[in-house]
Amino acid sequence: MAEQNRPAPSSCDCFVALPPATASRAVIFGKNSDRPRDEVQEVVYLPAATYARGAKLKCTYREIEQAERTHAVILSRPAWLWGAEMGANEHGVCIGNEGVWTKEPVGEAEALLGMDLVRLGLERGRSAHEALQAITALLERYGQGGSCKEEPTPFVYHNTFLLADRTEAWVLETTGRYWAAQRIREGTRNISNQLSIGTDITAEHAGLRHHAQSQGWWSGDGEFNFTKVFSLSHQPVRMEAAKARYCTGKELLQQHAGRITAETIMDILRDKASGICVDSEGFRTTGSMVSILPRDPTLPCVHFFTATPDPSRSVFKPFVFVANVTPVLKAMSPSFGDQDPVQKVPRFQSRVDRRHELYRAHQAALDLMETSQEQGQKLQQTMQDLERQGLEAMKEMLAGGITLDPEELADLLFDCVDTEIKFYK
Repeated sequence: MAEQNRPAPSSCDCFVALPPATASRAVIFGKNSDRPRDEVQEVVYLPAATYARGAKLKCTYREIEQAERTHAVILSRPAWLWGAEMGANEHGVCIGNEGVWTKEPVGEAEALLGMDLVRLGLERGRSAHEALQAITALLERYGQGGSCKEEPTPFVYHNTFLLADRTEAWVLETTGRYWAAQRIREGTRNISNQLSIGTDITAEHAGLRHHAQSQGWWSGDGEFNFTKVFSLSHQPVRMEAAKARYCTGKELLQQHAGRITAETIMDILRDKASGICVDSEGFRTTGSMVSILPRDPTLPCVHFFTATPDPSRSVFKPFVFVANVTPVLKAMSPSFGDQDPVQKVPRFQSRVDRRHELYRAHQAALDLMETSQEQGQKLQQTMQDLERQGLEAMKEMLAGGITLDPEELADLLFDCVDTEIKFYK
């Protein structure tokens, strides 16, 4: 079985709210990426690109066929890998993933990581459903597997995904190369580190039920409940914690139904009492994301990223897709090329310093907050003011109160990161 005794993340949570649960005619998406405590997460913009037919693509471990065209994407990702924990594309598609363990053995052989599939879905899907189709086709062809942590001891899991666009959302849950998906057209939905699709299956792997029968996990009689069939009979502690977090997240969404805004999701992502915002000895929330996806296609989608750990002490900074986006080098980690420990076999035999300039400045700010209460409170207030300014400007733009020049929008995230670093100094 896939149950293991290795240390594992205590959480990862992803949320979506659709009208009429939202305060405006927009879909709101959010995710916390909870990873090893010292792992650096960077925010990277990649423009749309075209490739020759038959071109190859090297993901974190596996080489696959490249698409002839890829969409522009903004990614929040662990700096050592090719894929992403979460992100968005120029067409208003957002995707986040979570690790899960099921009756199906996990694949330690190097294949596609769930984080690779997040990026591949964003680069190849013009809608949430099209991204889902891209992910499932790649999953069935190449499989998922390989270590998901920058350490010599392998740490492997299956994946669940939450995908959203301006009109709908999808939950995609996987077990090996098999999968089930559920469409969400209204209301709220969240995922944690557990299976959550029951009998309400919108789409599935063609051989899913036959495989379950062949393994003796389903008799073939009665309704097919994906979660009951594939969940471990004895859940590890980490998945019991995920169950409690999933229920709390669901309750928080329901409490705000009809009034959910980007700020609502940010507050949920900052909730430490529930465990949704993690700050433990081994793991913490290393990056967070919230997106506003207006139903009106004439309005831009707005995506907010922290690019720093602990959203309760970080600034959500806005990004909008326009032409000629200015690269935010201060939120990007250094590149080590062929000398990167992830590129050498055996992998992860040494460590490199992946901290980017924003991460370093934020680290110093967190140290100040913990050593000087008065200065820390002042800095926290400054951070809140900076975030509020960005939120208010974006809300006014979406309401038609102001029109921002495309050149201003191209510099938006760059300017916000630059201003944040200056405040820390």
